[in-house]
This record gives sequence, C-alpha cells and structure tokens, in this order.
Amino acid sequence: MKRLVCLLMLASLTATGFAQKDSTTNNTDTVKVGNFIIIKKNKGNTVSEPTESQRNKSYELRVERRPRKRSNVSTNWWIMDLGFANMRDNTDYTAAQTGGYFKTLRAADGPVNQNSYKLINGKSSNVNIWFFMQKLNLINHVVNLKYGLGLEMYNYRFDTHLSFRKDPQPYVFNDSIAFTKNKLYVEYLTVPVMLNFNTTPDSRRGLSFSAGISAGYLTNSHNKQISGERGKQKIKGDFNFEPWRVAAIGELGLGPVRLYGSYSLNRLQKDVTRVEQYPYTVGIRFSNW
Repeated sequence: MKRLVCLLMLASLTATGFAQKDSTTNNTDTVKVGNFIIIKKNKGNTVSEPTESQRNKSYELRVERRPRKRSNVSTNWWIMDLGFANMRDNTDYTAAQTGGYFKTLRAADGPVNQNSYKLINGKSSNVNIWFFMQKLNLINHVVNLKYGLGLEMYNYRFDTHLSFRKDPQPYVFNDSIAFTKNKLYVEYLTVPVMLNFNTTPDSRRGLSFSAGISAGYLTNSHNKQISGERGKQKIKGDFNFEPWRVAAIGELGLGPVRLYGSYSLNRLQKDVTRVEQYPYTVGIRFSNW
C-alpha cells in the first residue's frame, strides 16, 4: 500500500513538472481575422511575472497577409455585348443573277446588285447575351480556357428597298416602295471557346487577351419593314441562310474595359444562293473578367 501511494505521488509531481515546463515554452498565440494572421510572440522564457519594461521587450505583434486562394474554375453570369455589325461581300453578282435567289418582280425596280445590300452602318448592330461564361485555369491562372453559352443577335439596317420573302422558296428582290425602316434580324444560339492569357492574374487592372472560335445554330431570322403604304410587316423565314455559323472570335481586356470581335468563317447564305457574304462584328463587352 505504501508503495502504491509513493508511486501516485511521484506521478503527480512529474505531471506537474511537465505542465510547468509546457507553460513556459508555449510562447506563441495566433489569431486569424479574415485574410490576416495576427501573431503574438513571447520572446522571454522567465516564469516569474515580468515587469512593464520586460513585457514591452518580450512581446512583438506582427500582421501577415495570407495570399488569396484563387479557384481553378470561375463563372461569370449574364454578360452583355454591344457592337456594330457589317458584312464582307465577295459575291459575283453577274453569276448570282443567273440563279433563282435574285428576282426582278418589276422591271422599273431593277435587278438585285451590290448596291441593294447597302447598310446604314450606324444602325446595324450586334447584341449578345451570354447566359454564362466560365474560365478554367490551365497554367498558374495566366493561361486559361474560356467557354460559355449565349445568344448572338444581328440587326442589319438596309438603306435600300431590298426585301426577303419565302413564297414558297426563299428569294430576294428590290421592292417598289420606300421604307422608313428595313431590317434583317438574324439570331444564333452560340457556344464560344477561347484560350485566355492574363498577364496579371492577381489584379483586374492588367492586360488580358483571348482568341478562339465559336459555333452557333440559327434560331430566328426575319425581315422587319415599316412603310406608309403597308404599315409594319415582319416576314419570318430562314431565307436560305446557313443553319450553322462558325466564327473566329477575340477579346481584349485593358483594366475594366473589354473589347470583342468576331468574323464568320462560313458565309451567311447557302451555296445555292450564290451569295458570298461574311458577317463580322466589333464592340464592347460588359464582363467582370
């Protein structure tokens, strides 16, 4: 019994000794506040209560900034583009006149020619609504893969009497009346894929640029016309447009300002029309990155 009591007393004294040793050697406290780490470090090893001067010498307070952890995948919702739309016209109108796509309904109106497609440049617009865009980190957030889904909408305002019809086959002709508004609307559901280069991944004020391709499917097209004789008309149809659009696309970011551009790699109309027109756009993109 005496041996057991002695062993218990010895164990108690040993534990007390270790506890005192730990209290003197544990000299660092860490407090985390948001992105900051506050470290309170005790440089003294004395067990007795230090004086005021010793406290000032024994402790230092440092603030360390923790690096912001960037996600490998970031999403940007509801991006909008506003820009100008136009076309590069490579049509051989002499050859196209021999096909059935151009019609002359009245001799006084004349045949369809290059002047028939003259646009009002200031009113020919491109508006894109991207439901989302994602950026996937490839190399240190400097090289990224960007992709998304959205609607591309093109409004071509003609300064002529050019008209589109589908009765029963699509055709184009010069009308006999003047229009106060003559617009061709074309819409695509589009998936863009770009390789993005961001020179300052830790800042939104640096330089970034992207390049890639997009694939779009024709979802809507119509010819909207307003005149005093007929009022407002909207003629719907695909007008022998290609159902798919493949385009080269690019984006340039300088701080908060982002510019975009696209150029169609295939023509707007099908081969049977003998019309070779390649739409292109340039404008401003309202996006976080």
